[in-house]
Amino acid sequence: MLVTSNLNEFLTTRKQFIEEYLFTYVEELQIPQELKSSMLYSLKAGGKRLRPVLVLALMNAYGKKEEDGIPVGCAVEMIHTYSLIHDDLPSMDDDDLRRGKPTNHKVYGEATAILAGDALLTESFHLISSQLSDEVTAEQKLRIIDELVKAAGALGMVGGQFDDMEAEEKQVSLEELESIHARKTGKLLAFSVTAGALLAGAPQRDIEQLKEFSYHIGIAFQIRDDILDLEGSEEKIGKRVGSDTANEKTTYPSLLTLSGAKEKLNEHIMRAKEIVSQLPIKQELLHELCDLIASRDH
Repeated sequence: MLVTSNLNEFLTTRKQFIEEYLFTYVEELQIPQELKSSMLYSLKAGGKRLRPVLVLALMNAYGKKEEDGIPVGCAVEMIHTYSLIHDDLPSMDDDDLRRGKPTNHKVYGEATAILAGDALLTESFHLISSQLSDEVTAEQKLRIIDELVKAAGALGMVGGQFDDMEAEEKQVSLEELESIHARKTGKLLAFSVTAGALLAGAPQRDIEQLKEFSYHIGIAFQIRDDILDLEGSEEKIGKRVGSDTANEKTTYPSLLTLSGAKEKLNEHIMRAKEIVSQLPIKQELLHELCDLIASRDH
């Protein structure tokens, strides 16, 4: 899939907005310099910023101004970054590279890396509680924070990560694998979609459909990750390829074959697009983001 000029402009400009806000916010925190340096090291390591972009894309789809989506998008990016710092630790995935650079603990040591992740996690909630405009009601803020807690915590990403570790060196079923990744990978993507819709004032019936949409793009995102671990470029991915095989993880290609995984990926993307087509919103950008998730090379 070729990234259209419209999508490319959206991705470029929104990523710039997100990064400018995010880096400035952390740089202005009155905290120990080494801790701040560790936090910024991982935040500035690169990345697609897909989760915050999704927040803004949903607000755009509903024709709403995106300003209040930026702090919420930064909050979810902080949680995503914390999860990567912790995932890379020797006690977890024990990775030396992340986005082509030494992992956080390789530069700052394990203790500082752990605390940097902790700081990013907790500061994310302060962003939402303190940085949104007066147009966002206290009820909306509370709903968004509640959604983020469920997405990031034991019911979501953390629980999925735990089950993913427990599944190493074991054969799990396709249903179990989808359950793991719907939480580990999918829940933060789902939060981004839901939060954008909530900020846009979307009706509850739309939010329910969008949660189904985000389930499918979350699974598709993980399937694409598994495919890239087999046939991706280490230079583009920025970390070791073949690590899933080395860690004896069950993946979609190992269960379905590589061609079967690609077929399953397309099924989830098609279903996500069908859901978007049923909603009374601007649809083109979300359709193109679905295609980007399916065809990304890093």
